[in-house]
Amino acid sequence: MGYRTLRECVDDLERSRQLVRIDAEIDARLEAAEIQRRVYAAGGPAILFSRVKGCRFPMVSNLFGTMDRARFMFRDMLERVRRLVELKVDGGGGVWRRPLRYVGAARAAASMMPRMVRHGDVTGNETSISQLPQLVSWPRDGGAFITLPQVYTEDVQSPGWKRSNLGMYRVQLSGGQYEPDREIGLHYQIQRSIGVHHAAAIRAGKPFRVNVFVGGSPAMMLAAVMPLPEGMSELTFAGALGGRRIRMLRRPDALPIHADTDFCICGTVESNKMLPEGPFGDHLGYYSLAHDFPVLRVEHVYHRNGAIWPFTVVGRPPQEDTVFGQLIHELTGPVIPSVLPGVSGVHAVDAAGVHPLLLAIGSERYWPFSESERPQELLTQANAILGQGQLSLAKFLLIVNGADDRQLHVNDVPAFFRHLLERADWTRDLHFQTQTTIDTLDYSGGALNSGSKVVIAAVGARRFELVTQLSSDFRLPEGFGSPRVVLPGVIVVEGPACGIESVPSGPGTARLAVEKFCTEAKGIKTLERFRCIVVVDDSQFVSESLRNFLWVTFTRANPAADIYGIDSFTHEKHWGCRGPLVIDARQKPHHAPPLMEDPAVSRRVDELAARGGPLHGIL
Repeated sequence: MGYRTLRECVDDLERSRQLVRIDAEIDARLEAAEIQRRVYAAGGPAILFSRVKGCRFPMVSNLFGTMDRARFMFRDMLERVRRLVELKVDGGGGVWRRPLRYVGAARAAASMMPRMVRHGDVTGNETSISQLPQLVSWPRDGGAFITLPQVYTEDVQSPGWKRSNLGMYRVQLSGGQYEPDREIGLHYQIQRSIGVHHAAAIRAGKPFRVNVFVGGSPAMMLAAVMPLPEGMSELTFAGALGGRRIRMLRRPDALPIHADTDFCICGTVESNKMLPEGPFGDHLGYYSLAHDFPVLRVEHVYHRNGAIWPFTVVGRPPQEDTVFGQLIHELTGPVIPSVLPGVSGVHAVDAAGVHPLLLAIGSERYWPFSESERPQELLTQANAILGQGQLSLAKFLLIVNGADDRQLHVNDVPAFFRHLLERADWTRDLHFQTQTTIDTLDYSGGALNSGSKVVIAAVGARRFELVTQLSSDFRLPEGFGSPRVVLPGVIVVEGPACGIESVPSGPGTARLAVEKFCTEAKGIKTLERFRCIVVVDDSQFVSESLRNFLWVTFTRANPAADIYGIDSFTHEKHWGCRGPLVIDARQKPHHAPPLMEDPAVSRRVDELAARGGPLHGIL
């Protein structure tokens, strides 16, 4: 049976030697976050910080730090939930063919409906926002944030848990222009379910109430990030995964509270009031800058006896949220073909910041009696992918035909790139969406929520040989240098630094430099043998690892503005090129700054990790 409370989880991990208690005083400002980043990178245990500077509540991190530990925490129910997913895909027919296989699934289903109760330990005490742990993860963060919130809302036009939403949206506790202890910031996009609820409250002229849970069952934390269909309550998934019905504390004329959570902040979104939220280090590896977002007027801050504050750190992948993604993929991967007909796999590439790059394997079935010579149904499937929940945030969608290589796996990034580059025809297989929306946290487009997308579809037999090394007579146009091969058929080259006059709408010197490169590169045979050229600021860094290449290329490029080509053309509004594809992945003035740690804090953590220190043997 799963954990009812976070304390049960912490005690179980400690008994099984998967959690270490740190009794030395740790500062929630920068220090705890740097420790968490290092422990996660080392594949270390969960960490309980029993003494937090200036705060009476202990903090715990790295609960989901490894897949083995995540599976351990959900060991009683994970397989049963997988069976539920199988039944969803199968339409229920599997029960009659193999009834014993799905006995556990029936037990999981029995836990899905929440239980409304009259009493809950969480309301046993009240405190204030300023008394909560004030976690600051990065030096330029705008204040303290909750990094593992479970934000609960309901539809005012159809109240009740069945139409509720539990989401992990950013919550700013301090800093900026917020009135201390009275206001906090909520960062969410209108297309998320909480945005749908907010819009419904505005239309109805009713207060928009929000409860923020922190702690409680780990199943609730995972449920808050699950990509469930709109209108399906995450409480049902949390009950199935946790192996017990989620207890919700009924409150007259107010939203219910998760009875077993550690903390709950109750409030109402202030009508027509927006304040700057941020900046905040985020999962693309940069700061998301300050922008106006809704404000929550705080009414109560509850906590249970012995409450523990769970936290994580968001930053350049991989981080702890990488494991969230892996676990979700394990559970939902089998559903993809039923949600996206013809698509056998989709991979949001973590190293590229998740949303910027999607790899997909589809199927060409328009002409079953004839070998496919160009992408057709793949484009239909690509449109379906880009219309699906969080997948719609992708900037680069690369999709191939599964029948062309039955052994190709969507998670094998190098093999996938090789397969696509051997087949994609740059004269026809690039399909852009311009002047559209992208991830709010992605600044490659130059404005909030603004950017472009490109679909690259490849089908058929191998057409191109991929070069794997530079020839002795290799040369580049003037002003560009330090070429390095990063993948078969792909090189990175250093270009001139972008000047302050470079703006997203161009032309600017940045754009002119790459256009000049493409013009002068035409006819350089040793360069044209490559399929893709990526212009960067530091080719040595980019070529050091596949992780670096993916991060730089796909977080710093806005397809419509930053994709060029040698011998390019436009025909009937379709853009393509006859020579290599060129991607400008340099850091530009309108981009958000990358995340960097504070040297003084790093030295302090080094001391804690030294022989005789409380973190020795852990880091």
